[in-house]
Amino acid sequence: MKLNKYVAHAGVCSRRKAAELIKRGLVQVNGEVILQPFREVTEQDEVVYQGRPLKPERDHLYLLMNKSKNLITTLQDEKGRKTVMDIIKPEHKKLRIFPVGRLDRNTTGLLLLTNDGALADKLTHPRNEIKKVYHVELDRPFRKEDMEEIREGIALEDGPIRVDKISVLEGRPATEVGVEIHSGRNRIVRRIFEYFGYEVVRLDRVRFAGLTKKDIPRGRYRVLTEEEVRRLKHFT
Repeated sequence: MKLNKYVAHAGVCSRRKAAELIKRGLVQVNGEVILQPFREVTEQDEVVYQGRPLKPERDHLYLLMNKSKNLITTLQDEKGRKTVMDIIKPEHKKLRIFPVGRLDRNTTGLLLLTNDGALADKLTHPRNEIKKVYHVELDRPFRKEDMEEIREGIALEDGPIRVDKISVLEGRPATEVGVEIHSGRNRIVRRIFEYFGYEVVRLDRVRFAGLTKKDIPRGRYRVLTEEEVRRLKHFT
């Protein structure tokens, strides 16, 4: 097994993130720092990440969380702030799950956590164009002209961006907008509206990879059913 895949299957992070950790010299194999993510290893090798021995996780777990505000999407926070892992039960934590992608601190809604590094890679890789749907609340009514310009595509500081769908939510005030997008760029939804001078008062992810937060209270999570996992893998 390639080293980055081994680290991912041990529940540390996704395979792409594992490659970054390896290149930074944070992984050792048999006492030697290895900088090549594609180095072949076996279960007989001793693989250590930041002093912690790793073994590939054989039991995969898939959790769907309705993230509340002020939670950091990370395994731990150096400033001691509360993270999404703080609301995970010990019996689920021990399977070394990690968040798939991230929501910023003030964004609420759907977040998938798993120890399946291969699936995490597929869900976050740009080529798979995994759709996310957001409910956006703005500080003032959304102008039709701005909506048309967003549909046509705009140029941000890190390159052009175009949403898949955008509209004012039916039966809601003109400050509430629905956005479907497949880009995973950092803070992309907020930055689209900030480009036009809007302040995003509330941002909630309501759909991710075909999953919805139906029946999941804010700040809680549930285990995906076998059927949902099959659909999720088919989705990628």
